[in-house]
Amino acid sequence: MVMHAADPESINADPPPQPWPAPLGVALTDTTFLHWPADPALVRPLLPPGTEPDTHDGDTYIGLIAFRLRCFGEFLETNVRVYSVDDRGRRGTVFLTMEADRLPWVLAARSCGLPYAWSRMHLTRDAHVLDYGSARRRPAPPGLGTRIRIRVGQPIDGNPLEHFLTARWRLHLSVLGRTITAPLVHDRWPLHTAELIDLDDGLIAATGLPAPTTAPASVLHAPAVHGRFGLPQPL
Repeated sequence: MVMHAADPESINADPPPQPWPAPLGVALTDTTFLHWPADPALVRPLLPPGTEPDTHDGDTYIGLIAFRLRCFGEFLETNVRVYSVDDRGRRGTVFLTMEADRLPWVLAARSCGLPYAWSRMHLTRDAHVLDYGSARRRPAPPGLGTRIRIRVGQPIDGNPLEHFLTARWRLHLSVLGRTITAPLVHDRWPLHTAELIDLDDGLIAATGLPAPTTAPASVLHAPAVHGRFGLPQPL
């Protein structure tokens, strides 16, 4: 177990100062967050060296996140992520799989160590109802994916748990056995309530985590944010 040299940094829904340099700009739209609580012991083996599960009231969380991303073109993405804290107390996100339908992006990101997979994907909207779907092409197994349907509700300020799950300003990543971190600073999430209408997911179980057997503890939606990635650094 990692012994933290510092307590975890405070959670703040407002972004920190933008890093410099921050060469990669991104925009995320139509973002839907589904989250389930989990025992930190289940998540710990999946984290990069030098990090531990980040917790809220004793639980860590598994996230299934679907959105549209604009960066050197526009494409859809769905990822499974968990939450980390490093020995400097910096809270982060660890991505376990990142499904996307733009092959050049997938190949470029995989070359940097990110766990992207190339998938067929769709996102359709009928008034306040959004329907997301993915089915993997490569790597195997083909057809692995998810289907999410939600109904977007009213805007909210967000409570401490909702900020814990969404106000994440860096990622932690293992590359060739070495842990690196990179900041991602964007606008404050404009959170909305959301109702889960339907879910058929195979992605979470494929990461080595148990498939959820209950409804998510948190369902949220955010229309759009803009931000920038800073340069990666060793942990």
